Amino acid sequence: MKVFLIATLVATLSFSATVDDFLESLKQEVLKTDSSFKGFDYKRGEEIFLSKNVGKKGELISCASCHGTDLNKSNQNYFTGKTIDALSPKVNPKRFTDKTEIEKWLKRNFNDVYNREGTSLEKGDVITYIINK
Repeated sequence: MKVFLIATLVATLSFSATVDDFLESLKQEVLKTDSSFKGFDYKRGEEIFLSKNVGKKGELISCASCHGTDLNKSNQNYFTGKTIDALSPKVNPKRFTDKTEIEKWLKRNFNDVYNREGTSLEKGDVITYIINK
């Protein structure tokens, strides 16, 4: 039991440092174009995550189409049926522990849903929504 608790604590600390660093880098990008930027916003992130768009495959989808609305549970990819592990780092400590993976998945998922790469503001808002939901 102690080993599990220690492993969970280490994963949580890794998540926290990685996501904090990533959000800080996104913040610096946003500040380059908006000096009045005050911070990332849960509500804007929720709107981005839940809003439906005609995605790259021509179907009306949202981030929730694959990840679901309960981010504490696994869900199925809308197109492939493949199981996607819970998105919330609260129940899936592997989430948001690798900056390269975060960047890769944000780029891919924004392209799938919005047919474009997300802005630094959008990415920060979505991450803020996910980690606080």
